[in-house]
Amino acid sequence: MILAFAKLLGVDAWLVKVGAVLLVGLSLMAGAWWVHGRIYDDGYQTASAKYEAQIAADALQRAEASLNEQRRQAIANNAAKQREAEAIATLEAQEAENLELSRRLASEAQQDPDAGRPSLGAGSVQRINQVR
Repeated sequence: MILAFAKLLGVDAWLVKVGAVLLVGLSLMAGAWWVHGRIYDDGYQTASAKYEAQIAADALQRAEASLNEQRRQAIANNAAKQREAEAIATLEAQEAENLELSRRLASEAQQDPDAGRPSLGAGSVQRINQVR
């Protein structure tokens, strides 16, 4: 068959054999290169999809953690505001009691018959002790 092809082309048979070997070799190299490319591309695509999914899962986890932290801070802030409001209400009640006590003691001091004396009477001492 090679001799007939060589005669048809008008060349020696060894030249056709060399050409056939080169053609088969180039075909094998091209096939190997294509297989290598497919394997590389498939591996790259698989790894890319895997890590993209992992990155998306990490981003979702970070977003969820951020939302949980924001909720925790909001709860803590609201509790602190409530404690602050209760403390302010307690202080305001104490201030009102102290103001009332101060007014009452001032009124009693004005009504005390010994108010002008240089020493303190028993009523004055009792009023002073109430302020302590």
